[in-house]
Amino acid sequence: MKNILYKLFEHQYLNREEANTILLNIAQGRYNDAQIASLITVFLMRNISVEELCGFRDALLEMRTPIALDDYKPIDIVGTGGDGKNTFNISTAACFTVAGAGFHVVKHGNYGATSVSGASNVMEEHGIKFTADNYKLQRNMEACNIAYLHAPLFNPALKAVAPVRKALGVRTFFNMLGPLVNPVLPKYQLLGVYNLPLLRLYNYTYQESPTEFTIVHSMDGYDEISLTADFKVATRSNEKIYSPESVGFRTYNENDLYGGDTVKEAATIFDNVLANKGTEAQKNVVIVNAAFAIRTMRAEKSIDECIDLARQSLEGGKAQATFKKYVELNS
Repeated sequence: MKNILYKLFEHQYLNREEANTILLNIAQGRYNDAQIASLITVFLMRNISVEELCGFRDALLEMRTPIALDDYKPIDIVGTGGDGKNTFNISTAACFTVAGAGFHVVKHGNYGATSVSGASNVMEEHGIKFTADNYKLQRNMEACNIAYLHAPLFNPALKAVAPVRKALGVRTFFNMLGPLVNPVLPKYQLLGVYNLPLLRLYNYTYQESPTEFTIVHSMDGYDEISLTADFKVATRSNEKIYSPESVGFRTYNENDLYGGDTVKEAATIFDNVLANKGTEAQKNVVIVNAAFAIRTMRAEKSIDECIDLARQSLEGGKAQATFKKYVELNS
C-alpha cells in the first residue's frame, strides 16, 4: 500500500488491474484503517478515472454474493450520496412507489455515510431484517414487486470499509461504486449524481454495459431530481435539461426536502410521504423520481404518462400498501 500511495501522491493514475487488486486486498483485510483512509483521501482531492472506477467495480462484482433475480428485469433507483443536502429518503420512497405501480425493483442500499438516514437506516427503523437468502428475496419480489439488498451482506469489501467511511463522514469513491455493484446486475437503473463530472463519468461507464440507464442531476447539487432547480437527465441516447415547470411541477426550496436530525425523524417523514400525508414538495419529488424510473423501463411512454402512473401509486395508497406488506414479510 505504501508504494501505491506514493504513486497516487505523485498524481499518477491506477490502471484497471491495479484498482482491481487494491479492492481485493481491502476485502481480505490486508490494509489498516489509516491506509484505507489515505487511499480514500486521494480520490477526494482529484477525480477518479473511468479505468479506476471500472477496476474497483470489477473487484466488487467478482467478490459479490450473486442473487438470481434478473428474470424479473428489475430497476434499481439509487443516488450516489455525498451531496451534503440531508434530504429525506427520496429514492427509497420512489422505489416503493414504482413497486406499487406494478414494476419490479431491486434496491441496493446501505446505512447513511454522509447523511442522517440511508436506505438501510430507515428500513431497519421499521423493524425490517435484512437477508441474503435468495428464496426470501424472490418471495419479496413475488409479493411486493421489490427486494431490498443491504450492501454489506453482498459485498465483503463494503463491509470492511464501513467503519472508515463512517469515521471520515465525507463522500468517498465507495459512494460512486455503490450504484454500480448491485449484485443482481439489474437490467435498468435510475442513478442520481451530485455533480456534472460524475454524470459524465457514469455515462462513459454505463455505455460499456448492457444496463438501460437514466442518470439525473439537479443543477444546484442534489443527487436526485429535487425540483429545487433545473435538472439534467442523461440516457444512452441523449442528454436533456428540464425545469420543474416543464414536467408539470413548481420549484421548491431546499428546506422543503429536509430529512430530519435523527433516523426516527427521517422514518416519520418517510411514513407520512407514503401515507400521502407529506407536504406538496415531499410528495412531488418522490413522484418525479419514480416517474423517470418508470420511463427508464418503458421508453415508449411519455414522461406525463409516467408521472400519472407514479401519482396513482402514491396518492392511491398502492405505494404504502406495498411497503406495509414488505414490513410484514421481513420483520
